[in-house]
Amino acid sequence: MHFPAIDPVFFHLGPLQFRWYGLMYVIGFLASYFIVRNESRRRNLGMDNEAVADFIFCLAIGVVIGGRLGYVLFYDFASYLANPLNIFAIWQGGMSFHGGLSGVAIAGLWYSRRFNLSYIQLGDMVSMATPVGLGLGRIGNFINGELYGRSTTMPWGMVFPGGGSLPRHPSQLYEAFLEGFVLFFLVRFVARRYPAPGGAILTFLGGYGLFRFIVEFFRQPDSQLGLFLGFFSMGQLLSLPLFIIALVMLLWLNRKKSETDAKISTVS
Repeated sequence: MHFPAIDPVFFHLGPLQFRWYGLMYVIGFLASYFIVRNESRRRNLGMDNEAVADFIFCLAIGVVIGGRLGYVLFYDFASYLANPLNIFAIWQGGMSFHGGLSGVAIAGLWYSRRFNLSYIQLGDMVSMATPVGLGLGRIGNFINGELYGRSTTMPWGMVFPGGGSLPRHPSQLYEAFLEGFVLFFLVRFVARRYPAPGGAILTFLGGYGLFRFIVEFFRQPDSQLGLFLGFFSMGQLLSLPLFIIALVMLLWLNRKKSETDAKISTVS
């Protein structure tokens, strides 16, 4: 299969170009606004529409700053050290999920303290919304023809521009499905079925860590980094701890819940 000829720019206005990738970010933040707004009402957190909008704006800043700095530190530090002004050239690409996650965590902590809200509650709501943005972002990567997969003989392999003549895994679509669609419903299921504070956060982190670790086996490693020990990519090294820590904490939460239920049953 050949990569479909999709123009990454969906609208021109004079010298201005509006790209699908940027539009995916906008749609993702809008979807997050409505999800967080509905969840805040369901949880009676007392956040009106303006407060939710301010919260999402705060998180957006955390995503951009954290995502960019994370890419610089984790994926191409030597290059940016030689040309530090390129750090600000975000339009050239280069964002890291793990850096963005750190930025969101810091922004959310600031917001929770500033307005005296539960950090865990805010985190649970954001965890329910984030898979939407992740899925849309991966679709944006696919439209841009970037972050493609390793070569494959599977019938759905695609020949990507800049990827040589060999068909490759459309790994962006694998991630869009797992990190977006599947993770969205998984986190939502856990949040509804087991509403313990922090459950949605840990499910999101664990699910993302697992899915990203798996898909990295099909994704082309970053050319400037290659594989560590000839096997692991940087994405895997950053994602595996997320999965392990989240899994351990989820098991601890489940054990704690079981002990609490047992005590209540004994008293009854």
